[in-house]
Amino acid sequence: MRADPSPKRTGSDNAAEDAWYVAGLRFACTHCGGCCSGAPGYVWVTHDEIDRIAAFLGREGQGLSRRHVRQVGIRYSLTEDKKAGACCFLETRDGKHTCRIYPVRPVQCRTWPFWETNLCSPDGWNLAALQCPGINRGRHHDFGRIERRRQARRLEDLLP
Repeated sequence: MRADPSPKRTGSDNAAEDAWYVAGLRFACTHCGGCCSGAPGYVWVTHDEIDRIAAFLGREGQGLSRRHVRQVGIRYSLTEDKKAGACCFLETRDGKHTCRIYPVRPVQCRTWPFWETNLCSPDGWNLAALQCPGINRGRHHDFGRIERRRQARRLEDLLP
């Protein structure tokens, strides 16, 4: 399920006029781990995110090792367990998948499932729901909250 959440939206500059989800959408994480595992992909991280993760892990000023981050062209991505295809920070506890770095997780993780690829159409959203049991269930997210997540590129973009 991991992919690049950043393709640009097409259509009018007035997102409220174009958005099929203007009434909002439902989503609640079920801790299934599906968005953190599966087919190979990228969890893009910035230098600031790498520094926050390293500090959270008690490695302040040391960065992350190659075990946790890899360079892809000019960008950086978290690594995956080659056998399971899961993010290196995904753990299983009591039958639930948890993120070892949840409080400092990257923006890409914080904004799931409100990515362009999922919000492009109702079909895109429902296709994502086939892999994510939290989509169309749980808490209602209003249009403004969805748009903040869809457009976020930095942690600061998500702050109230």
